[in-house]
Amino acid sequence: MRTAAGAGSGRLVRLGPFRWWHIVEALPIEADLFGDEQWSAGMFWNELANGHHYVAALDATDALVGYAGLAVAPPDEAWVQNVAVRRDAQRSGVGRMLLVDLLAEADRHRVRRVLLEVAVDNAPAQRLYAMHGFEPVGVRRGYYQPSNTDALVMQLELEQANG
Repeated sequence: MRTAAGAGSGRLVRLGPFRWWHIVEALPIEADLFGDEQWSAGMFWNELANGHHYVAALDATDALVGYAGLAVAPPDEAWVQNVAVRRDAQRSGVGRMLLVDLLAEADRHRVRRVLLEVAVDNAPAQRLYAMHGFEPVGVRRGYYQPSNTDALVMQLELEQANG
């Protein structure tokens, strides 16, 4: 388990495996951040049952402040499933910590590219991904439902790092 202080927050946050008991805390975060497009408990259960890599960001009281998931698609691709940070913990480095963990997991699996979808109107998340080398490669029209919001597809090539 890694521990770090969120940038400028004075908040101690540690990363550890996202477990089934974190789902109940993730649901209100999902509702707040994603509204009608939030994931259900069943969707989280499915991710865990399929063995996808999920990480939890926990504060000093063990409260969930964020989570992220990665699905490896052999032989050489991985998809960021989600990155979510509770509103009161945003802009403190938690999202960056979660993303770095996912990229380290992708590297452990020696994938050549990591892909993700992000809402076209989510500029802060797009900046985070761009800071880590992700580049836009396409748009999925009407991807997020029921809002019919487009998704920007972003990709990070890891080929040279693994090659």
